[in-house]
Amino acid sequence: MGVDYYKVLQVERNAKDDDLKKAYRKLAMKWHPDKNPNNKKAAEAKFKQISEAYDVLSDPQKRAVYDQYGEEGLKAGAPPPDSGFSAGGQDGPTMFRFNTRNPDDIFSEFFGFSGFGPGMPDMGRAGGSRPGGAFPRNMFGDDIFASFRGAGEPSANVQRKAQPIERTLPCTLEDLYKGTTKKMKISRDVADSSGRSTTVEEILTIEIKPGWKKGTKITFPEKGNEQRGVIPADLVFIIDEKPHSLFKRDGNDLIVTQKISLAEALTGHTAQLTTLDGRSLTVPINSIISPTYEEVVKGEGMPIPKEPSKKGNLRVKFNIKFPTKLTSEQKTGIKKLLTS
Repeated sequence: MGVDYYKVLQVERNAKDDDLKKAYRKLAMKWHPDKNPNNKKAAEAKFKQISEAYDVLSDPQKRAVYDQYGEEGLKAGAPPPDSGFSAGGQDGPTMFRFNTRNPDDIFSEFFGFSGFGPGMPDMGRAGGSRPGGAFPRNMFGDDIFASFRGAGEPSANVQRKAQPIERTLPCTLEDLYKGTTKKMKISRDVADSSGRSTTVEEILTIEIKPGWKKGTKITFPEKGNEQRGVIPADLVFIIDEKPHSLFKRDGNDLIVTQKISLAEALTGHTAQLTTLDGRSLTVPINSIISPTYEEVVKGEGMPIPKEPSKKGNLRVKFNIKFPTKLTSEQKTGIKKLLTS
């Protein structure tokens, strides 16, 4: 299920729009980083989570997807219920809807339209560098957005860039061994000259290079939603490596574990393997195999991205199965063999 957005906002699952607004108003004011200067890092994380929860639950389509698929399904691009579309895979491109926004933009829009209630100043769409209007300098005792602008007064024409939008890109070990091409379908808001927003769809092509590791980032500049006064966010895909049924990766090396009997450990074993690119590999081991023994096959590991013609090593480890029982005759025979 991932993050429970209802728990984050402290509302019931059947909460109405007014309940969500009331909860967000209270929690956003409490946890805004500028109101927590002595605990800013924790406040930033809490504020971001509160804003994301409100952004999802206040949007009927996002909320419907979240209620059915949870946080993981929402962020992986699961289709809205009853939409008739699949969530990607072999038969089509994966759908991502990048509607998660910068927490400060949500804060600005929310209070810019609705104000803070009785006794608080109206926050209309006045000039300034932030979309949604200027905020009073005495709101939290200081200019709450000074940390985003630096010292001095901002120019009305200065634009800030939205924070990057990051999404994981799951890849099989075979994908990362051989390289592959993935096509990702995104949906984003684009503003015209009048500031009117339109949703457009686009197919992004990602070339996965042989040898790429988990954590590798692929950036598409300014592919986030367009908003007036804000430079669109960069869209960043981060490689994630799916577990493999046979191999484990250790840097540029591949590790495989073979189950063998004690007799094979003492008398020799031949490992028969299928490589990540489908080749049959025979590895004869004539040495005595101890529990910590490793057979290294050079050049059968992962490709090295900076040196495409080279590869790491394949390291064969062993899980030796010892007998659970031995007869007296077997014990005598083994002792005689090992001491002769």
